[in-house]
This record gives sequence, C-alpha cells and structure tokens, in this order.
Amino acid sequence: MKNRNRRRIATLAMAGVMVAGHAVAQDALETLAPLTVIGGGDEVFKLPGSGAYVSAEEFRSRGQTNLARIAAKVPSVFVRDEDGYGNFPNIALRGVDGTRSSKVTLMEDGILTSPSPYSAPAAYYSPNASRMSAIEFLKGSSQVKYGPHTTGGAVNFLSTPIPADGEKNFFSRTTYGSDQTFFNQTWYGDTQTTEAGTFGYLLELHTMKSEGFRDIDGTSQNSGFDLIEPMLKLFFEPNTDLKQRFEFKFGYTDFDANESYGGITVTDLRRDSNRRYSSTQFDHHTAEHFRTYLKWIAEPSDTLRIESAVYFNSFQRSWDKLDGLRGAGLRTNVAEALLHGPSLAVLQGTGAGDIFTRDAFRDHESYGWQNQANFRFDTGSLSHDLAVGLRLHYDRAGGTNQQIFYASNTLGGFGPAALGAVGSAGLQEVFATAIYLEDEIKIGALTLRPGIRFEHLDVGNTTGAGVNTSGQEQLVMGGLGAMYDFDAENYLFGGIYRGASPANPAGCLAGTESEESLGLEIGYRHRKDALRTELVAFYTDYDNLIAPQFDVVGGLSPSRNAGAAETWGLESLVEYDLGQAAGASYGLPVYFSATYTQAEFKDINGLLANTAGLFSGAQSGSELPYLPQWKLAAGISYLTEKWGVNLDASFTTSTWGTGYNDDVRIENLTGLPGNPSAVDGEIDALFLVDLTGHYQLNETFKLVGGIQNLFDTQEIVSRSPLGPRANAPRMIFAGVEATF
Repeated sequence: MKNRNRRRIATLAMAGVMVAGHAVAQDALETLAPLTVIGGGDEVFKLPGSGAYVSAEEFRSRGQTNLARIAAKVPSVFVRDEDGYGNFPNIALRGVDGTRSSKVTLMEDGILTSPSPYSAPAAYYSPNASRMSAIEFLKGSSQVKYGPHTTGGAVNFLSTPIPADGEKNFFSRTTYGSDQTFFNQTWYGDTQTTEAGTFGYLLELHTMKSEGFRDIDGTSQNSGFDLIEPMLKLFFEPNTDLKQRFEFKFGYTDFDANESYGGITVTDLRRDSNRRYSSTQFDHHTAEHFRTYLKWIAEPSDTLRIESAVYFNSFQRSWDKLDGLRGAGLRTNVAEALLHGPSLAVLQGTGAGDIFTRDAFRDHESYGWQNQANFRFDTGSLSHDLAVGLRLHYDRAGGTNQQIFYASNTLGGFGPAALGAVGSAGLQEVFATAIYLEDEIKIGALTLRPGIRFEHLDVGNTTGAGVNTSGQEQLVMGGLGAMYDFDAENYLFGGIYRGASPANPAGCLAGTESEESLGLEIGYRHRKDALRTELVAFYTDYDNLIAPQFDVVGGLSPSRNAGAAETWGLESLVEYDLGQAAGASYGLPVYFSATYTQAEFKDINGLLANTAGLFSGAQSGSELPYLPQWKLAAGISYLTEKWGVNLDASFTTSTWGTGYNDDVRIENLTGLPGNPSAVDGEIDALFLVDLTGHYQLNETFKLVGGIQNLFDTQEIVSRSPLGPRANAPRMIFAGVEATF
C-alpha cells in the first residue's frame, strides 16, 4: 500500500505542476507570503468565528517556553502539562479530549506536523512553542480547511520567517536558570534582490537543556532533557512574467529526556512534590524528527491565487519507561500499585518483587501534496473569495516493544536487567484524499463564510501477529460562519459547524465510528484606541466519542467509541492600555481573560467503564476529565523606552483525573472486584504568578530575566497515565537578547 500511495501522489503532483505552469501573469501580487490560519492579531477581528493569535513578542517578553503558560491567557485553550517544561503538551479546545492533542489538528506553517495525524494522532510530538514567531488557535470559526480533526479545532505554529529586505537580520536570545536550565535561540537571515529575482534565506538553531526539577530516589541521575533544533529556510521569487515564489524549509529535532510516566502517592507528593521513586530511574525517552516542505505560490491575475506544497515528515522515538510489576500478590499496573502497600514498596525499591519497563519504539512517517486556489469574483452586489482545496496525504505508524525486568534489592535499588523478547507493535496506515470548498461572501458590512470538507480514507492495519486488514472511511464536515461589521469598532459574529475526528485504522476496521460534533457560537468584539474586548458563548454536542487510549500495554490499540458528551460555556478577553489611554510616555497594558465551561458525558457506553482510559468510570452526567469549570488569567505590564516589567497570574479550578468523578474506586462499575487506581481522583485548583522584565542596554543588547511560579505553588496537575504528578516549582532565569 505504501509504494502504491507514493506513486499516486507523485503522478498527481506532476499533473498539478504541469497545469499550473501554463498560467499567465496579468497583475502583480499584493503579497507572496504563504497563507496562514489567522495572519495576525488584527486579523482576529475579521474572523467570522472565534480564534486567537499569540505573537513571539508577547510570550518571549515573559520568558515563556512552555505552551501551558503561553496559552494561559487564551480563552478555552486548555493545555495539560506532564513534565513541567512543555515537552509533552496535551492540548484541548472547548471541551474536546486533550490526550496527546489527538483531537486537534496540529500544523507548522500550515503543514500537518503530527507524526501520523490519521493513523496514530496520539503520538508524543508537538512543535516546541519557544522557537516560534507566533501561534494561531482556531476554536470556533469554520475549520473546513484544517482537517482531519475538526471536532477540537486547529493550532498552527508559525516558525521564524525570513526577514525582509531592510529588516534586522540577526537575533539571539540566551538564558540560564534554575536546575541548570539553558535556552538559546539564534537565527540569521537576509533577503537580496538580483537581476534573476529576489532571494531570501534563514539559518536558525534552537537549543534547550535542563537537569530537571524532579529527584529520583537513590540515584544521582537527573530528570532533565536535551533538545536541539536546527532549521533552514530559503525562498526565491524569479523575475518572470508570472509573479511567483518558491519556498523551501528543512527542520530537524533531536530530543533526549529522562522522563517517566510514573507518579507518586498523594501523601508523598504533599511532602515532596519533586520526588520520583527509584523504580523510574531506567526511564529514558529519545526522539528524532525530520520535517520539510517545498511550496509554490503564484498569482496569475488579480482574481486568482494558488499555493501548492509537497511535504515530508519522519518521526522516530524510543521510550523505555516503567510499565508494571511482577510478583506474588503484587499489583501489575503502576497506578494501582501506588495504592497497595506491598506493591508501593517495590516501586520504592524496599519491597521484594520485580518491576519491568517497556522499551516502546515507534516509527512514524507522513508525506503529501496540498493545494489551495483562491478565486475572487463578484456576483451582483456580492463579492466572493472562493477557496478550493485538495490534499493527498499518506501516513503510517509502527514499531516494536520489549519488556526489561529488574529485581528489587529491598535496599532502594534494583538488580541487573533481564531482557524480554522483542515483539511487533503492528502497523497502521492511511491514505487520505481531502477536498474542501469555502466561500467568503461579502455584502456591505456582512460577511458570510459557508464551507464543506470531504475526506476519503483508505485504511490498513497489520497486527503484531502479522494479520492484515484494510477498509475505507468517509468524513463530511462543514458549516457556516457570519460576521457583521457595525463600524470597524464593533463586530458581531457567530456560526454553526459539523466536525469530525476519524478513529485510528485498527479502530475503524473494528467498527469504531468517527467522532462527530455539532458546534454553535455567537460572539461580540470591540476595539477602539487602547481597548479590545471579546465575549463569546458556545455550545458543542459530541457523538461517538472516541475514548483516549494509553500505549502502555504493547501494540497500537484500536480506538473505541465511548458515548456522547456536551459542552457549553462563556469566554471573554479584555485588554486595555492605561498608559496609551492617558496619553502617557509609558505603556501600562492590562488584560483579563475568563473561560467558564460545563462539560458532561451523555449516554456513556457502560461496557467501557474500566477500559476507556481517561473516560474510565464515567456515567451520564459525569464531568469530562481535565476540563476545569473556570480558567482565569490576568496581567499588567509597565513599559518604557528602556525597560519593562510584567506581572501575570492564572487560575484554574479543580477537576477530575478520569470520568469517575470521585476518589479512587474500590469496586468497578460492573460489580466485579476491582483495584483502586491513582489515576482516579481530584486534579487540584492551581494559582500561578510570574514576574518578568527586561532592560534595553542599547540598540543591540537587552537584558532579560524573571521568576516563574513566584510563590512556588505546586499542586497535582496530572494523574495520567500512571499516577499523580505536580507542576514545576519556582524557576528563576536571566539572560541577554541581541538583535541587529
């Protein structure tokens, strides 16, 4: 199937290039920059729906490198952190399940960036937010352009752009702080005009490393990570009759971390939030990611714009992590072992028994060809901007598993490794053909944006035993958004959308239906001088919920339906610059963000009460896990020509670790004897405060620094996958930024 799909993509790509090559130029392009999801902070106000744009200037000035902190201000964007540094974010938008961001379409520069967005969307990779120039969140407005996962919206990470001619072409930021945490982002680029055309380039190196803030019992091994990410970008705009642009990007990620699934008991966490048991000392994660694209952008006339891109992504990771226990009378599952005295002693290395890790190697690959043509035309008093899109995409996910056993020496340590057999995790693959139409219709002050998306999936699954099956799936998505511009200061918008999220191939072939959603929203925006406000009400009804699965038992598990859910809520954001309003020489911007969400299960599938991951134990009326009722953020900055200081605070109310909205279960819902699990239970309310600032030494150099989590507040932020873990403690950083 893989070779056949490659030939299909190559043939269609060649045909598309040949057809496009016959276009004749008529007028100059207004811009040849690649398309974006939103395009900038001001463009948010023109959306017939809800979205957000966060620029690097905003999060870089606060020293934020963790997406959870960057998104704290953005209404209805929830990021569950696991390691405290943002290396494994779980992103949820407006109530959708956030496990490994599997219900969100993740993109980098408009290109799908998840390792296998169709065949295994719940993979351990997300672009690192700290190297980006901006991040775009699309929550409610029509998402027909940005599948396959449209029940939860889209997140587009924008990498560093090539500087235009005359712009500053060198940037470097270096900081050092708590736990020997080092950060550097350096890039150099330029644009030159020659007789042959305009040429631009950018070279970037992004690195992070840390010793980690968690301490592993009985060992000097750190719990930190090393990350290195080089990137090359090139573009060429030839002096031809056809105004066109070619852009090439190559990026690479090498990631190495001593990270673990394993948590600790609540009692131990309250005593020492940064503790890890000695049984996690063997946990080690390595990953390597290649990403590249070649884009062609042209505007043959003032009524036609074409963007075409071929892309390739390769991701491999190996995670050798604590996976279970072995021994008479012991709990096999780590989360259950945390609540069982003899098993807990084994995890701590003081009781007799064995632990075992599982080295899970995963190999992902995706590539494709995506296109969008925009046709601008009028029909009477209506002006149209019709977007027509086609994407051919292939991805796969496979790998191996190997158990490794260690015996406790009852003195806090573990004996030599005993290797188990290497087994296949199987192979899942999808070839997807996606087509969409979206028309932006303007009549006076009213903008309408109807759209529809269709996807045809050829899916294949090979089990670890070598049994191969294949089939097909179709998805239909679409909706209508509307916006009314009263006076360029006040905007009313709303929409209704049908979303879908496909099951993975194993689930699809086992009868799992695609998750579906019906979403409605209505909102109001205002901007005038120093004031910006937004207020939105939303409602989403989910059917055929796909239960989140944990890859902790070997193999690539089939996804399964778990029932239905509904969410509704209010979100608001107010920004006001007191200094600008007073005509002062300084800036005094303040903001307040609030999200209220009610998210409940409906018609839950009782057969999955104990096997549905985070949905385990749910009943109709139960709250969805990891979705706080209130999410609040506020901040104030004082900015002068030479220096500035920022004070930012965020608060989330408590929520639950699973669909079982109570403390740990003693008996499961089928009435059969069950073991209590530390995955159940409360996720604490969390209040965090950051204090950051800068001082501009001269035109080139700026001193930066700050304190994140000023009051050293640590609470339970995750019980998944294997027990309670806390957020990062107080962290101090300082450094220098250079630009010329």
